[in-house]
Amino acid sequence: MSGPRIVIVGAGFAGYRTARTLARMSRNKADITLLNPTDYFLYLPLLPQVAVGILEPRRVAVSLTGTLPGVRLVLGEAHGLDMDARTVHFTDPEGDEGTLAYDRLVLAVGSVNKLLPIPGVAEHAHGFRGLPEALYLRDHVTRQMELATAEEDPDRCAARCTFVVVGAGYTGTEVAAHGKMYTDAQVRGHPLRRGMRPRWLLLDIAGRVLPEMDERLSRTADRALRQRGVEVRMGTSVKEALHDGVLLTDGEFLPTRTLVWCVGVRPDPLVESTGHPLERGRLVVDPYLQVPGRPEVFACGDAAAVPDLNRPGQYTPMTAQHAWRQGRTAAVNVAASLGVGERRPYRHRDLGFVIDLGGALAAANPFGVPLSGPVAGAVTRGYHLAAMPGNRVRVAADWLLDSVLPRQAVQLGLVRSASVPLDTASPELARTPGRPSGASPGPASHRPAHPPTEEPGRGPRAAHPAPGPVRRADIPAEGDP
Repeated sequence: MSGPRIVIVGAGFAGYRTARTLARMSRNKADITLLNPTDYFLYLPLLPQVAVGILEPRRVAVSLTGTLPGVRLVLGEAHGLDMDARTVHFTDPEGDEGTLAYDRLVLAVGSVNKLLPIPGVAEHAHGFRGLPEALYLRDHVTRQMELATAEEDPDRCAARCTFVVVGAGYTGTEVAAHGKMYTDAQVRGHPLRRGMRPRWLLLDIAGRVLPEMDERLSRTADRALRQRGVEVRMGTSVKEALHDGVLLTDGEFLPTRTLVWCVGVRPDPLVESTGHPLERGRLVVDPYLQVPGRPEVFACGDAAAVPDLNRPGQYTPMTAQHAWRQGRTAAVNVAASLGVGERRPYRHRDLGFVIDLGGALAAANPFGVPLSGPVAGAVTRGYHLAAMPGNRVRVAADWLLDSVLPRQAVQLGLVRSASVPLDTASPELARTPGRPSGASPGPASHRPAHPPTEEPGRGPRAAHPAPGPVRRADIPAEGDP
């Protein structure tokens, strides 16, 4: 294909929207290349439902080749940029290196798990940012409940059916709510020792659940969690994680085999290699999403610090809602830089938030209207169906089946613990033998380890804010593979 060469790095909310919009605008007059480690766009907001068996994994994985006609997909993970030569260097899934030349570059590499300097967390916890992690959590929780029902020692039984979720943002809250329903359903068919029940705890140093949301919706979510049986502890977090439990900041030790890490995200370390100014690890751009001094380079989504024109002096938070909208603005401005249309600054209007609390419970404030209960549940699911760029019928069918049939609580054994380390840069890429933890599929040197960036925004997901914080984790149990 002839025409200007446009390279988009990353197919998350921002990158996918950029590619889709540019493909429609270019009408095959531009060479659009999308570089991504996988061949699908992951709809993160529904990942907790995959972890508890409501949705099958492929429902939240939207095919890039099937939904982006006119866009060339290159499988690989970027590990270097040469802005003077206008090239992107990447490693493909088989470890071979390649180079892409561009006339316009869009950096939409997203974010990775945010680690805090808490002893034991990196070793004994996992994140919740990809399909491998969701599948592993489902197996792990199922296994712990099955082992607990056969456990003779009451203390070991209690530890196996205790699940700790750290981070009361969008993802952590949903994981705790759905997880409690999932384990309660399991013990109805296989009772635990007398007087024991699955115990889920949601911890956060914040003063309330869902601090990103309106206080009324925060109270609604808190009430729904407690009604479901989740122990909500605000102002409390993990001080140290051990192989047999966690020590809390209030001094209590909780015996557990499961630690779900949902405390937030940090920008992908790739942006540091640009050598341009950063704001808390995010690449600083102007209101048109262009990198100052590099008019041919654009950035959007979690990797970009985009000025918030509605709040002068501040930057837009790292949420899926912003990433999705910024992707469209980036596409329009890339086209304008090539002489098609006029560029425009990124300015947003808050559409509100939705959060699924399992069953018929949810909390939402579409366009500022606070909702709760079944009405909020219907709005939440309707929003997701409208927002998903594909697989809508399959998702709706899974929801219908889940409402009339019991879930299948079985272990699939597809993902091992070693394949989903918390510090991995790309949770979508299962680590293979011989590949160092935290390295993506090429040479270990292409993704150096970086210290976590303290990002006050709570993480990946929005509008369904992206998992604000997003995640899941577990402490390996005895006999746990």
